[in-house]
Amino acid sequence: MDNRQAIGSWLSGPRAAAEEMGVDFGHRGERLGLPADGPGSIAPLGRRLGAVFIDWALCMLIAYAFLADGKPQQAGNWALLIFFVLSVVTVGTVGCTPGKRLLGLRVVAEGGGRLSLPRVLFRSVLLVVVIPAVIWDRDTRGLHDRLARAVQVRI
Repeated sequence: MDNRQAIGSWLSGPRAAAEEMGVDFGHRGERLGLPADGPGSIAPLGRRLGAVFIDWALCMLIAYAFLADGKPQQAGNWALLIFFVLSVVTVGTVGCTPGKRLLGLRVVAEGGGRLSLPRVLFRSVLLVVVIPAVIWDRDTRGLHDRLARAVQVRI
C-alpha cells in the first residue's frame, strides 16, 4: 500500500475506510426510519451548528443588555441560564429554538411527534453541559439527542 493512501484513509476516518472495503452503512437516519434527504431527514451538521451559534448570540445579547451590568463574565454566565430556559421553553412548546427555526430545523421524538417535557428538560441539561453535544453517533446525532431519544430533522 502506498503511504499516501494509508494517510488518506486515516484522515478520512473509519467510516470512509470501511465504506472503501465494501461496508454499506446506508444513509444517515436510515436506522431511525428517516428519509435520505428533504423534509424529515436528519439535519445537516452545519445547519445545527449555525442554529446553536444564532441561539447563543441571541442569549448573549439579552444577557449583556439586561442582566450583566456591562460585565462580560457575568454576561456569559447569564447567557448560559438564558440558553437553558430558551431551549426548554421553545423546544418544549414549538419544537425548535429561534436559530433552528431560521435554519429550517426541528427537534422531534425518535418515533415522530413532540418530545415530552421530562425529555426536553433532560436534553437541555445535557446540551448546557456541552460534552454530550460534541459526541456523535453514525447518524451524526449528538449524545444529548440520543439519550433523550430525540432527532433534529429538516422542516
